[in-house]
Amino acid sequence: MKILTARVSGDPYSTDGSFAQSLEALPVGLRAMAATHWLDVSLTLDSITWHFGNFGEPGLVAQTEEGLLELGLPELGACFHEAAELMMPLLHQRISEEDPNGLLKRKGLRKVADKINKRAWGLDSSEHGRSVIYSAWVRYARTHPERVFGS
Repeated sequence: MKILTARVSGDPYSTDGSFAQSLEALPVGLRAMAATHWLDVSLTLDSITWHFGNFGEPGLVAQTEEGLLELGLPELGACFHEAAELMMPLLHQRISEEDPNGLLKRKGLRKVADKINKRAWGLDSSEHGRSVIYSAWVRYARTHPERVFGS
């Protein structure tokens, strides 16, 4: 993580696009890692749909999806895309401090979200207790060090 924190500035929770913009200067593999880190946190602590309530800035969402594909996680990328299609149009409809689950319930979309969340958790647990995202980081860095550390 030190390599990421030394080279990236900004607040990933911000909605102004500054964090996503700071990722653009990174080598493609390191950018993928930086963007997908926050999704791993969401999958561990909350859910893939809840992720957009915290990290729903469109630039970061796009970089996260691109990062999943770059890291060789197309199934999780497809699940992320599906969750984004569900959540992104709803975010501006949140009432004050309403959490994403409350929003989904109010809109009658809780069951749809639950299905997406279960699929994402199933993909994440496929590494036998290890994060599928962090496992992909290791494989990727071993295969493409120049895309992580630069040439």
